[in-house]
Amino acid sequence: MDHIMNVAGSYWFNQKATKQLDSFGNDMNSLTESIEGGAKWLANKVKGKIQKSLVELLKEYEIPVGIFPRDATNYEFNGDTNKLTIFINSICEVGYKDSSVQRFCTIVSAHMEKGKLTEIEGMKTKMMFIWVKVSSIMTQGSLIYFTAGIKKTRSRDDYELSKPGVRVDNF
Repeated sequence: MDHIMNVAGSYWFNQKATKQLDSFGNDMNSLTESIEGGAKWLANKVKGKIQKSLVELLKEYEIPVGIFPRDATNYEFNGDTNKLTIFINSICEVGYKDSSVQRFCTIVSAHMEKGKLTEIEGMKTKMMFIWVKVSSIMTQGSLIYFTAGIKKTRSRDDYELSKPGVRVDNF
């Protein structure tokens, strides 16, 4: 009986240790990516490249400034390919006036054109009881359309105010 308990205890301990190490590895990868993103942003500042604020860039492309958490200030934008990469300090979620909730990874990327973000990576929305990947966001007049499996229409006004992200453990 003691042998069986030792084997079961060892198995349980190994499983818990593996999960903790995997979690630590994921946290370290996210931190490294955020640091690298911030370093690129800082390097551009040092080189003298004037970069608009994220708010200015989003306004220029007719994207509501509240789409991303307030602490998402570092970004890279390639005007040739229209690829936008946003760096956020930690995995977080933001609640909006319409009771919707968006969750953000430490790096969010998308293809950006006037009034739309497509090919989005690193963003989810809560639908009923599950988190679903947001693949595109389009704006048209006073409406905003989120595509996350299905297209969901919401009021653009609910996304005009930038809010702080609330840190969460998992994306």
